[in-house]
Amino acid sequence: MSHFVDRLKYFSTSRPTFSEGHGMTTQEDRGWEDAYRQRWQHDKIVRSTHGVNCTGSCSWKIYVKSGIVTWETQQTDYPRTRPDMPNHEPRGCARGASYSWYLYSANRLKYPLIRSALLRQWREKRLTLEPVQAWSAIVDDQQARASYTRRRGLGGFVRSNWDEVNEIIAAANIHTIKRHGPDRIVGFSPIPAMSMVSYAAGSRYLSLIGGVNLSFYDWYCDLPPASPQTWGEQTDVPESADWYNSTFIMMWGSNVPQTRTPDAHFMTEVRYRGTKVVSIFPDYAEGAKFGDIWLHPKQGTDAALGLAMGHVVLTEFHVAGKSAYFADYCRRFTDMPLLVRIVKQGEHFVPERLLRSDEFEDALGQDSNAAWKTVAIDELSGKLVTPVGSIGFRWGQKEGGDAGKWNLKEEDAQGAPIRPVMSFVEDHHEVIEVAFPYFGNVEHTHFTHTGHASVLPRRVGVRKVATRDGDVLVATVYDLFIANYGVDQGLGGANVAASFDDDVPYTPAWQEKITGVKRNEVIAVAREFADNAHKTEGKSMVILGAGLNHWFNMDMSYRSIINLLVMCGCVGKSGGGWSHYVGQEKLRPQTGWLPLAFATDWHRPPRFMNGTSFFYAHTDQWRYETMRVTELLSPLVDGSQFAESPIDYNVRAERMGWLPSAPQFKTNPLKVGRAAAGSDAAAYVAKGLKDGSLEMSCVDPDAPENFPRNLFVWRSNLLGSSGKGHEYFLKHLLGAEHGVQGKDLGATAGILPKEVKWHDQAPQGKLDLVVTLDFRMSTTCLYSDIVLPTATWYEKDDMNTSDMHPFIHPLSAAVDPAWQSKSDWEIYKGIAQKFSELTVGHLGIEHDVVLSPLQHDSPGEIAQTDGVADWGHNECEPIPGKTMASVVTVERDYPNTYRKFTSVGPLLDSLGNGGKGITWQTGEEIEQLRALNYPVTDEGVSHGRPQILSAINAAEVILSLAPETNGAVAVKAWQALSALTGTDHTHLARAREDEKIRFRDIQAQPRKIISSPTWSGIESEHVSYSASYTNVHELIPWRTLSGRQQLYQDHVWMRDFGESLCVYKPPIDTRSTVGMEGSRSNGNLEIALNFLTPHQKWGIHSTYTDNLLMLTLSRGGPIVWISEIDARKIGVVDNDWIEAFNLNGALTARAVVSQRIPVGAVMMYHAQEKIINTPGSEVTGVRGIHNSVTRIMPKPTHMIGGYAQLSYGFNYYGTVGSNRDEFVIVRKMNTVDWKDESTPSSVLSSAEAARHQHTLAHGAPTLAMADDESGDKK
Repeated sequence: MSHFVDRLKYFSTSRPTFSEGHGMTTQEDRGWEDAYRQRWQHDKIVRSTHGVNCTGSCSWKIYVKSGIVTWETQQTDYPRTRPDMPNHEPRGCARGASYSWYLYSANRLKYPLIRSALLRQWREKRLTLEPVQAWSAIVDDQQARASYTRRRGLGGFVRSNWDEVNEIIAAANIHTIKRHGPDRIVGFSPIPAMSMVSYAAGSRYLSLIGGVNLSFYDWYCDLPPASPQTWGEQTDVPESADWYNSTFIMMWGSNVPQTRTPDAHFMTEVRYRGTKVVSIFPDYAEGAKFGDIWLHPKQGTDAALGLAMGHVVLTEFHVAGKSAYFADYCRRFTDMPLLVRIVKQGEHFVPERLLRSDEFEDALGQDSNAAWKTVAIDELSGKLVTPVGSIGFRWGQKEGGDAGKWNLKEEDAQGAPIRPVMSFVEDHHEVIEVAFPYFGNVEHTHFTHTGHASVLPRRVGVRKVATRDGDVLVATVYDLFIANYGVDQGLGGANVAASFDDDVPYTPAWQEKITGVKRNEVIAVAREFADNAHKTEGKSMVILGAGLNHWFNMDMSYRSIINLLVMCGCVGKSGGGWSHYVGQEKLRPQTGWLPLAFATDWHRPPRFMNGTSFFYAHTDQWRYETMRVTELLSPLVDGSQFAESPIDYNVRAERMGWLPSAPQFKTNPLKVGRAAAGSDAAAYVAKGLKDGSLEMSCVDPDAPENFPRNLFVWRSNLLGSSGKGHEYFLKHLLGAEHGVQGKDLGATAGILPKEVKWHDQAPQGKLDLVVTLDFRMSTTCLYSDIVLPTATWYEKDDMNTSDMHPFIHPLSAAVDPAWQSKSDWEIYKGIAQKFSELTVGHLGIEHDVVLSPLQHDSPGEIAQTDGVADWGHNECEPIPGKTMASVVTVERDYPNTYRKFTSVGPLLDSLGNGGKGITWQTGEEIEQLRALNYPVTDEGVSHGRPQILSAINAAEVILSLAPETNGAVAVKAWQALSALTGTDHTHLARAREDEKIRFRDIQAQPRKIISSPTWSGIESEHVSYSASYTNVHELIPWRTLSGRQQLYQDHVWMRDFGESLCVYKPPIDTRSTVGMEGSRSNGNLEIALNFLTPHQKWGIHSTYTDNLLMLTLSRGGPIVWISEIDARKIGVVDNDWIEAFNLNGALTARAVVSQRIPVGAVMMYHAQEKIINTPGSEVTGVRGIHNSVTRIMPKPTHMIGGYAQLSYGFNYYGTVGSNRDEFVIVRKMNTVDWKDESTPSSVLSSAEAARHQHTLAHGAPTLAMADDESGDKK
């Protein structure tokens, strides 16, 4: 019955009243109240999280009603901490709480989309041709190809269906493999830990067909090279709960409340315990309010501040007043007691390489890997000794008597107790002046330099030792280390300080000129930091992040801080150490995930490529290089012997096997495999490279034969977030409209590379096909050819871990994927199935020749003992696995790609599993998976193998194989490590040996992971996870040359570039504004400012930046923060439209004028997409994004390989994509052109433009707003 009829029952002529007429009794229908009662009703709650690379890894309750996700709230059932610590919850942030908006928003991708011009060509060709032939016909016809590649970024998508798009993608892949090679198919997806099964879906498919997985952690510059350099570890850090154990914290460039929101409560809570907090930011960031002291050095000068603090600590706690704890820690756990050769180089004595056992007649008794065993002098016997633990002991176990000697016991190789001498100050043969390079005098328009000499001689005590080649001078790393800081050990001489007020490099007074921080503040903070560490035995901590790591010389800033922590004995101590937080890098069940992700259960090795070098070469950013490598060299070397261009060094590194190469050869690697059939493929390749019949692709990246052809992007917004050099991507890789303003080296008569072939006409549009998977229409989607709608984080099953807490927990399918979207696993499974079907008649069983670089954590890291020998320059012979990359032939059964994708391969049975240099057998786990996931019943290569048909099956594979989630595997892994160290470490996992975490377990509650030897901390009821804990407490060596924390980097390139010890290097001059000042004037004043891109408050990378809830809370579009002083200089007021531009491109945004921003810099928070409220640029005529004004410049020292910890590993070490050294010209805009009309309708004031963009975002305002002349709202 209707509500109207219901109401008829209550008609009456009068209603009774009460309280003297103030109240009235009614009998009306109260059904309207049900809307309020039912608002919070729901059918179920499902646990999930957000796969967004924020490190939060927060568990959420997802509320579902009638099959629709209605809202989300935070879970509060994390496993408890121990009684003396706060629990982990609450975890979450406003961004995560807004995610459900995406599921049903207009931004949601609902169906497979394809560029209409491409679809038109495809359907026309398919009328007469089978799929692979149809694709060949399109890309072989330059006009047909251009019809869709030139439309990238200009709209024109139409709806397709899954069968059709899968057919196009599979056909394109097969054509590319046949014509060019599988290494022309590349994929980019970042940080697996946030949704590890989804990552594995794409990477498994690519690995099975021989495609290339691009690294990411180095590309977007979250990789801190100083960590591999010092510890041989990519990144290992304390969980955030360990902050609570600290008693002194420096928060250095890590804006904890803004970018680590779920963990910020630990920072608040530890302050109640009395912990002192020092905040170090160039701007007044949100994190500054946590500080008892706020230091604000000029951006980019952090190394100067860190070195000055180190100067104070060394002076007061190592030289003047010795800390017994510091001295003992440094002797046992660092390379400080090890001996360094001192040689005459020109007029100066300089430190050379670490002294090795093989330099002596008897090799000091070493019969294996003596060239990789370091030497010290024993204080007890006075003799030269070989301390155990160096890398030679790690890889010499099967060749000599080194079994069980890879440890940090205070013993020599013969097992005798030793006490290495730290310093020769009181017992030297002579005192000499050793020369140290100085870079702080390099002139820069925007940074302060000093007048000190480029070479600083300082007195050092040395001894003579007799080697097989005669007497050599040696010094300890410790004495060189202290001298480098300008600290006087009582030897006097020039360039050392008598007081902290002396203007000597690295004193507090010296740094004041560089950083602007008062010397007294530096002295006080350094003194208190060290005093706290001395009294608590290491409970001083530094939390740091991308703010420091995105500069070109980031490793100098980081090493200055790491040095400070090491000299204070903080690393490996609970409550102390190095806490680097950037992306969600910690994939805790890593060794269980690896065989699934890279198909090493079927084929080994996979094909990897470091992302930075790949994009630098194939977006042609190297063609516009303005920096000369000779500007970076040490003043102690002859610069005339060095090439000028960074890409020359990258080519040499690829040739020598230091870095991977993709594509590999100009020749299809399948053709190479066929040509080498029946012979030794490694010998065939070496001979071909030497005689020139084979050519590496890296020497000619602009030749069409060497183009990458197919690109997959998933779980990523490559072009809208991490794509530094955005306009070069558009111009050269995609062939789209772009805003590049500079001319290349050919047009400017610049110095051309020597190792790379130059093409006068640069290619535009190298890629034949770009495929992107996403749940929303991002910038990358707009430039793709095919867009596939993927399930959101509430619509798929997956797993998530973080370095911020010790738990593993799930993403769960609270509802089915909406519209026609699918999970990443289902999407790639569908592509693999179609690929297998279409290979018939095109590809069968093929032999793919794969080049694999000299890898870290493998014997390849001791391949190149000394010097740099390039076979391309006839300096040596090309020897696979020694002087060049390893060569492996991989058999690819292309018609069975789908069967392999959906089953666990046999290599885990025969070869076992492992990680980071240790291996164990997995037969038991395979049998458990066969019972859990069921065996394949179909005949064929996968018959009887455990199935991986679903994402949950894939998750179970990871959980079963990983020591972090399977206690029995953890014990086996610890046993494998124990065999190397000679110490039983299995006690760290025995208590949980019978524990096996299943996917349903983590859906019920997050589970704490199990201690694993592939990580350097432990999971315990007594200790929070802290990096390097097992190195210090279990005496397990760091994975470095010395086995100790490596403060002295002795590779020849590190010495040539003046970075064997930490030094201050100012920001580089990118010259990106040269010739731009006033050249494109719009009549407004201009200013050149340092362009910084910190992480933002209203989004995680580019996710949430188009979310209406976040847009409403923020200003709702791109903004740039500028100081009041700089804004006044160019006549800009708050909310004005401004433009920032340089040779790389231009961007537009509204100005946020604020006193919290330092003079000389602008901040545009990272990854504000150009698809929201972004007008076109007056300079370029197109819309720009934050990366439109950037261009990467790789650093040669990050290319080193085959040398202990300085060896390549996927996302471990390699070139990184820095961007903070960049400068832009900023000015107020005259014309705000929304690019929605043929010409701008008017010249808008700042307020009018703001009102126009608000109308676009939210509809017409209902109430007019008056503006004053300043643009402020009234």
